[in-house]
Amino acid sequence: MSENPEPPKINKGSLQELIGGLSDGIILLEEGGRIAWANAAAFAMHRVSSIEELGGDAAGYRRTFTLRYRNNHLLEAGQYPMERLLAGETIDDVTVEISPAADLDLVWVHTVRTMFITDAGDKPDALALIVKDETSRFEAEERFERSFNANPAPGLICRLYDQRFIRVNEGFLEMTGFTKDDVIGRTVKAIGLFSNCETADDALSKLNDGRMIRHREALVPLLGGGDRLVIVAGEPISVVEEPCMLFTFADLDARRKAQNALRQSEERFSKSFRLSPAPAAISRLDDFVFTEANDAFLQISGYQLTEVVGRTAGELHLWQDIAARRALEQKLRDNIFVREEPMRLKQRDGDLADCLVSAERVEINDEQCVVWALQDVTERRRSEAQLVEAIESVMADTSWFSRSIVERLATLKQGSAAPSTELLELSERERQILGLICNGQSDAEMGETLHLSKNTIRNHVASLYAKIGVNRRAAAVIWARERGFTAPDQKHRVQPGRKPRKK
Repeated sequence: MSENPEPPKINKGSLQELIGGLSDGIILLEEGGRIAWANAAAFAMHRVSSIEELGGDAAGYRRTFTLRYRNNHLLEAGQYPMERLLAGETIDDVTVEISPAADLDLVWVHTVRTMFITDAGDKPDALALIVKDETSRFEAEERFERSFNANPAPGLICRLYDQRFIRVNEGFLEMTGFTKDDVIGRTVKAIGLFSNCETADDALSKLNDGRMIRHREALVPLLGGGDRLVIVAGEPISVVEEPCMLFTFADLDARRKAQNALRQSEERFSKSFRLSPAPAAISRLDDFVFTEANDAFLQISGYQLTEVVGRTAGELHLWQDIAARRALEQKLRDNIFVREEPMRLKQRDGDLADCLVSAERVEINDEQCVVWALQDVTERRRSEAQLVEAIESVMADTSWFSRSIVERLATLKQGSAAPSTELLELSERERQILGLICNGQSDAEMGETLHLSKNTIRNHVASLYAKIGVNRRAAAVIWARERGFTAPDQKHRVQPGRKPRKK
């Protein structure tokens, strides 16, 4: 066996048949520039079917097809890959856009490289142009670019090997106030993408490994200072066959502002609720269990906060009238406002307090609740009762009071009121009797004034009492004053010769 066996001879016909089935386009040139052969893939990539349609030679190819670099720079004579191959230049994967010279709107993308095929004596036997159709890939990338740039959601793309940003869309620029030059070429750390994120170490670790970064909250720095609350996520992608990371953002700043405003509003409500001098409490609507009570409520009820919260008014036996309490609760279930309903509160020590109760439904932390407000009128009711008692006692013997004092006492309870329609229902005689009673005359004195017998006067008084719903003179005087009735002046308030009664 020979130490240096000669290489096997290769049949060119067989070689052409072999490369004819390749998916890459192959174009073989002679040294003079003539296109010697091309496979079916090369014809398909140029949308032609023959060597003549390719131009026949390098010069014809340049006349037939217009080539541009990806930056839209036109290739001049001598710059075409075919011409550079003939000049002996080696080309490694140059990407160009190709259009038929007759139709520049039709564009496809090729990646081209060259190969020199030599014979056994290392002399060039053939010049090969190897073409790969990248049209579909670049069209997909262009669609992605357009979609990325047009997407209103903020977005960034960084290369994985140096973590520098290579793409930024308008959404991110509008959100942060940065310009494109402020972002492109800077690193993730320089921008501070995860500088204010609780899970920053985990996010940066996944970025270094090229793994997906799941949604997490972060504070993205703004151009003029400050930050913006966002949800950020990272998705590994390939851009021009380069491993990258796509960051997408959801702006939560509006939510943060709303939460801050809500928190401030809740703080103001909480402070005014606690410090209000009026007793107030909050309960859930569904079961009326108390969730909060202010100091004034605890003071009037006598309970501690821990004794109130978690229990209902029924469990505390808070209201004396159980039926009235249930009626109030039903009104609130029916979404009917409660306004100054008179209720009697049972205090922890057993005493009673007269209250005017107001209540209304509200939503607190997404839960339907009831705010209760009480007005303690115990002292006012007690004063009113004492006043009425005093007036009745005085009116039992008013012969020695002046008319002005009697009228002032009779009107102290509620003050002067507008004339009532109830007065219009009284007959003229009944109004006369009522006026004489207000003037403090006795039955005998009214008989002398009206020239009627004592029995007739008594019948008129009984009829008047029945009509206005009273049974005593003092009550009749109060009834008249409450309805704005002013007694006419009578000359014979006390008959001559009659002495005023002693006190």
